[in-house]
Parts: sequence; C-alpha cells; structure tokens
Amino acid sequence: MTPVRVGVLIGQQHADFKVLRDAALRAEDLGVDIVFNFDHFFPWSGDPTGKCFEALTMLGALAEATSRVQLGSLVTGVGYRNPNLLADMARTVDHISGGRFILGLGAGWYELDYRGYGYDFPPVAERLAILRDALPVIRDRFERLNPRPVRRIPILIGGGGERVTLRIVAEHADMWHGYGDVDELRHKADVLERWCAEAGRDARSIERCTSVFDRFQRKRAEGLRGAGISTLVFEYDTGVFDFKPLKPWLAWRDEVNDSAAG
Repeated sequence: MTPVRVGVLIGQQHADFKVLRDAALRAEDLGVDIVFNFDHFFPWSGDPTGKCFEALTMLGALAEATSRVQLGSLVTGVGYRNPNLLADMARTVDHISGGRFILGLGAGWYELDYRGYGYDFPPVAERLAILRDALPVIRDRFERLNPRPVRRIPILIGGGGERVTLRIVAEHADMWHGYGDVDELRHKADVLERWCAEAGRDARSIERCTSVFDRFQRKRAEGLRGAGISTLVFEYDTGVFDFKPLKPWLAWRDEVNDSAAG
C-alpha cells in the first residue's frame, strides 16, 4: 500500500507572518510531511476583515525557510488565477523549494474571494469548466517555461463532486483531497476508480487525501487507511497552532510505515 503521510494546513488568517512561519518550522521539526496553506484573500472564518495573507507568495517564503517538507495550497482557486501565470508561480516556488511544491487546485467556493477582488463569481458548473480547461494549459506551460520545474509538479485537486470533479481528478490529478467520514470517502474512492477506468488510468496512481480535525482515534485512522486514504491533513485556521494533538497521528504514521517496510 501507499505509505501514510501526515500534513498540516496552516491557515494564514488571524495571525502575523512570524507566527505562521514559526508554525511551519515547528511542523517540519515534528516530522510532518506536507505543510499546506489555503488560497483565500479574506478570512473564511471569524472576522472577514481580519488579517489574511496571499497564498503563493507566502509559500515562496516558507520554501526558503524550510528544508524538507513539501509545500502547497489546499487549494488554489483557478477562477481568480490565470493558468499560465499560476504555472509560472508554481514553477518558481518549486525551484525555491528544491522540488518540494505541490500544486493544489480547485473550482473555488468563497464568493468574497471573487467579489472582493473584482472577479465574477459564476455558477459552480462554470467554475468547474474553468478548472477543467485550465489543467492542460498549466501542464503545457510547465513544459515551455525556462527553466522548467525541478520535477513533474504533482497536481492535487480538491473536491468531491461525483459527476464532474472526480472525473477531472481521474483525467488530470496526481493527488485527490476530499472530506467526509470513512464510509463517504470509501464511496467517493469507488466513484473515482470508475472514472479512472473510463479514462484508462490506474486509480492507484492517484494519492488520496483527507483532513482530520480531532484527537487521534485508532479506529478512525485504520478505517481511513482501509478506505485507501494515505495522506491525512490536520487543519488549523484560527491563528493558534497547538501541535500536541498532531503527535499521535505522526506516531501512528510511523508505526504503519515501519510495519509495511518490515
């Protein structure tokens, strides 16, 4: 089976940059595999006029500050990111990080991100069409940039829509992130496998991710593992980064991976 990985989402709202940078460095020291942020222009919880930093430029700073963890956004809204420019930004962060960048993409959902910066906020079907159309443009731009990315940048797509989003995942993604309980995620994984079969892809080539928000429970962890989830993301969005609840998840990851290796 795919090795288990543990990530953290350090939401860059309601906190100063030094606090966010320190959280990323502490997460790396703990042994976290991936540090994500989110891609919102305004806080999505709490006071919408509170502190909030842009995602990709912050990832560039974190790429310079860290040395081991992979980095990405969970996820970038392509409706307010020109795909050619986004590919260039991703390539740049990939070089700054020495090949540790993950390009997380989604259709976008937070209307304030769009309206607040002067973008139209089209219906969800149109936003999904924008996502689908952007993906080949991004891959093509990667090949034409000079210099090219350090490696083939993995593309993560977030979302769980069974008719469109999971089909886009099957056609384009290296990683998929969805939300839900074990049964729901197992069902979504089955749908994804059917779309992969139609697209002529091996579903096992897509890394499956979800988020966890509570203290470690072995039954839940093993259930997620049994549902094919290999990457677990602990989300923080309040500006307070207490990593104590994260440690049992990291210990379980090591236990599972050591057992598989042995």
